[in-house]
Amino acid sequence: MTGAVLAAVEGNVTSIGYGLAAIGPGIGIGIIFGQGVNAIARQPELTGVIRTNMLLGFVLTEALALIGLVAPFIFQGI
Repeated sequence: MTGAVLAAVEGNVTSIGYGLAAIGPGIGIGIIFGQGVNAIARQPELTGVIRTNMLLGFVLTEALALIGLVAPFIFQGI
């Protein structure tokens, strides 16, 4: 079967790339908040410190998703 098309990708390929790039930060954010809630349940007196660390981790992880959104548009002109 030479010349057979195994898969065809139609439409905007950058949207597929962003969908794949959003998987990692999505998993990371879930882990951050899941473990943060677990830590607050174990030590409620450290709620402020744990919440601050959770938000810092969230911001850094969300930056990866934004880079994944912007990168295809940057590299499209090259």
